Amino acid sequence: MVALLITFGGTTATADESERHPDWQRREGIPRGEVTEHTHTTPGDAPIYPGTKRYFSVYKPAAMVDGTLETPAALMVFLDGHAYVREGSEFNTPAVLDNLIAAGDIPPMVAVFIDPGFYERQLEDGKLPEKRGWNPRPGNRSVEYDTVSDEYGRWLHETLLPAAYEAAGIDPPAVSINPLRRGLCGSSSGGICAFKVAWFNPSQFAIVISHIGSFTDIRGGHNFPPMVRKEDKRPLRVVLQDGTGDLDNQFGNWWLANQQMAAALAFREYDHKTYWGEGGHNQTDGGRIFPDEMKWLWRDWRKFAEQ
Repeated sequence: MVALLITFGGTTATADESERHPDWQRREGIPRGEVTEHTHTTPGDAPIYPGTKRYFSVYKPAAMVDGTLETPAALMVFLDGHAYVREGSEFNTPAVLDNLIAAGDIPPMVAVFIDPGFYERQLEDGKLPEKRGWNPRPGNRSVEYDTVSDEYGRWLHETLLPAAYEAAGIDPPAVSINPLRRGLCGSSSGGICAFKVAWFNPSQFAIVISHIGSFTDIRGGHNFPPMVRKEDKRPLRVVLQDGTGDLDNQFGNWWLANQQMAAALAFREYDHKTYWGEGGHNQTDGGRIFPDEMKWLWRDWRKFAEQ
């Protein structure tokens, strides 16, 4: 049996890999949020990703659904949304959110699960695949996720989130604009994307979960550790998860790249936590500790509940 090693502040703990986290399983008798499925086409005259089509989902917390939400909801954005929103997936995110919100471990929050986009030329008859998933591999994923720039964050803020709120019937003031109540989560290229959006847009997002993040030389991601060391410090709170069995190829070594990111965050005294294990380039370890990541990141959420 392989144990998942969790490290923070010089301490270690182990989590049995053979068991699901207690908060992964949907609990009976607690308020249940609502998930709706949507598609989005970025206008052809848009400055960023014009004409791309994609799937996305929106989770609304139970208090928003039943009209008892008293303060603006927090926000989490999930990249490669199909891998996070699916019931029974490694993350089983809607169930985890229901459980943690009911327990008071995290605030009531809206979650937006966004898939990478397709250009029409990458689609058969210009139509999205019948089902969401990894295949066919979205042709614009690397451009959107791996490119080290502010473009994805700008597109998210200016285009996708307003469309998501409208599609799900959410009044924008019902979602907090405080970056300390807004976060992102992703795996692999989605992991580096989660970090880069907060890095380039700290006035919009302060919370980051990067699972097996691709901080390697794909589209310049290997430059993030020196950028973290040299540039002005951002008010970010970051979780990094990776394993010793992660990829080692022409673009770099994922395990070492994540170690470099952790070292840079520690050097600049960022509020961060690392979850290290022995796993490979998959979402298995990330799914097992996802509820704990969320609890740690949102541990003091009540201080910002009115914002």
